Formats: sequence, structure tokens, C-alpha cells
Amino acid sequence: MNAPDNNAQAPQKKSKGFLIVLILLVVGGGAFGFTKYNHAQHHEETDNAHIESNISPVIPRVGGYIKDVLVKDNQRVKKGDTLLVIDDRDLQVRLQQAEAALATAKSNLDVARASTSAATANIASSRASIGTIDAQIETAKVNVWRTTQDFNRYENLIKDHTITQQQYEQAVAAKQTAERQLQVLQEQKRQATSQTSAVASQSGATSQQIGVASAVIKQREADIADVKNQLSYTVITAPADGLISKVGVQAGQLVQPGQALFSIVLNNEKWVIANFKETQLDRMKVGQKVTLKVDAYPGEEFEAQVTSFSPATGSSFALLPPDNATGNFVKVVQRVPIKIEFANPNNPELQQLRAGMNVEVDVHLD
Repeated sequence: MNAPDNNAQAPQKKSKGFLIVLILLVVGGGAFGFTKYNHAQHHEETDNAHIESNISPVIPRVGGYIKDVLVKDNQRVKKGDTLLVIDDRDLQVRLQQAEAALATAKSNLDVARASTSAATANIASSRASIGTIDAQIETAKVNVWRTTQDFNRYENLIKDHTITQQQYEQAVAAKQTAERQLQVLQEQKRQATSQTSAVASQSGATSQQIGVASAVIKQREADIADVKNQLSYTVITAPADGLISKVGVQAGQLVQPGQALFSIVLNNEKWVIANFKETQLDRMKVGQKVTLKVDAYPGEEFEAQVTSFSPATGSSFALLPPDNATGNFVKVVQRVPIKIEFANPNNPELQQLRAGMNVEVDVHLD
């Protein structure tokens, strides 16, 4: 008998094992490909996404030298906590000057009112004097009439030598004296009238001075309010709860109004900005469910939803936006920022997330 051929059976077994492995790979690859294809039909994904949060810059409204810095890097603060204090000695001097100017303005108002009262009294006195002079003028007119009548009689009598020359001259003198007295009184009335007009004009001027002094007082009060506001700005407080960023200022440093000193990352709200390609947007819309995976916490998933689309692509907001009308054109797929908000913003696990962390975004299209 011939012995069995072991060498022929070995290749046959190897070929069967290879075939089985090949079939498993093909089936597994097909299942994997079908799963990926089916997933791609109902989902849009991107890893070009990050967490955003409200960041409030700490900016002084007045300039000066920093007196105290009361916070440190990464410190948690509450709304109203004092962050830093600016030296206010210069503003205190300005406040004293403004208060002194206000006191001077009030004194000027009192002087103007006193002058107006005195002018009013002078007007009343002048008018009373005019009334007295009018009465004296009436008396003088009667005296002129009487002396004129006596003169006329004596003038006829002197022609007949009925009276003496001395009597006639006395009548003439009496008549001239009465006329001169009337003229003097009339001149006094004109002067008194002119003086009354001058006093009235002065009274009007002093009344205007009251208005000017009142306006100056309001201006000085506004100056004081402005300085007090600036004094209140020397104490910079936290606008809301949050975490302090790196504090890059020290006591004694000179700061200017509008200078950004450091920032506060507010912890009351977080969201995700995902930059999807423009070719991925045809089936995406507001309200769709989103699954988020944060790179820093790979074992956790967060539920969210699409809330809004940017009105323009990200490149349109660049410092130097592209101008395709110049030079050679190379088509580049643009990305559109999409805002995604967490479904449960009160989830305590969100407190561990930080602005700027990378996120993988999976949007459910159905």
C-alpha cells in the first residue's frame, strides 16, 4: 500500500482558512462601509469646533496709577467683588476745587439777588421822589399863576403911578422867582425820571446776573457730579460671576481709560461654534439635535441643538477678506460658523468646560 500524501492536505487546509478570513473581512468591511454610509446619510460631522463663553474685559474708565490689585490669576469672583483700586488723590483735589467753585457761584448768586433787591428799592425811591416833585411842580405852577396875576395888575398900576416903583419891582421879582422855581422843579423831575430809567436798567442787568449765576451753579454742580462719578470709577468691580484670566497688571502701574487690563470669563453661559463646510449645509437647519464630544473628556457626550447660522462665512470677517476679483482664482471650500447651544444649560458638568476647548460635533439631520 502507498502512504497518504500529508503535503497535499496541508495546502488545502491553508486555502480554506484563508478563504474564511477573506470572507469575514469582506463581510465585516461591507458592514462597516454600509454603517458609515448609512450614518453619513443622516448625520453631518466636523471636528472644527470649539467652546465659546462670554468674556468680559476689565477696562478702567479713568486713568491713574493702580493702588491695589485684589485678585490673582484664575481666581473665581462674584458679581460686585472689588478687582482693583486706582489712586484717587488727584480726583479728590479736583472735587475740592469743584466744591469751592460751587460755593463761589452761590455767593455770586446771593450778591446778584442783593443787588437786584437794592435796585428795586432804588426804583421805588426814585418813583416816590418823582411823585413828590410832581406835587411841588403843581404848587410851583399855582405860584407862577398867582405872581403873574399880581405882575399884570401892578403893571397897569405903575402906569398910573398908583403904586411905587419898589412895589412893581417886587411883583416882577416874585414872578421871575416863581418861574425859575418851576423850571428847577421840572429839571429835577427830568433828572429823577432819567435816574429811575437808569436804575431800572441796572435792575434788569442784575436780574440777568441772577440767571447767569444760577446757570454757573448748575454747571458747578454738574462738575461735582462728574468728579464724583470718576471717583466711583477708581474702584473697579466684577460685572458678573466668573473666573479671572491672567492678571497682567501690578500696583503702581499707570493705566489709561479704555486700556484692557485682563478679562473675566463669565460662567453663566457656554455654547459651541462649529465651522461646517458650505457643502454640508444643504440639509442642516435650526432646531436639529446635536451630539457633542469634548476632546478633554472623551468618555462624555453632551446633548445640544443648532440655534443659528452665521450670516457670512468666516473668511468674510477676516481682517483682510479675500477678493476673488483680483489675480488668479483658486476655489477654496468655505466654512460657515454655526452656533450650537447645550440642551441642558444647568448641567453641572458644563462647569468643567473651558472656552476654547476642541469639540467634535455630530448633527442629526432627521
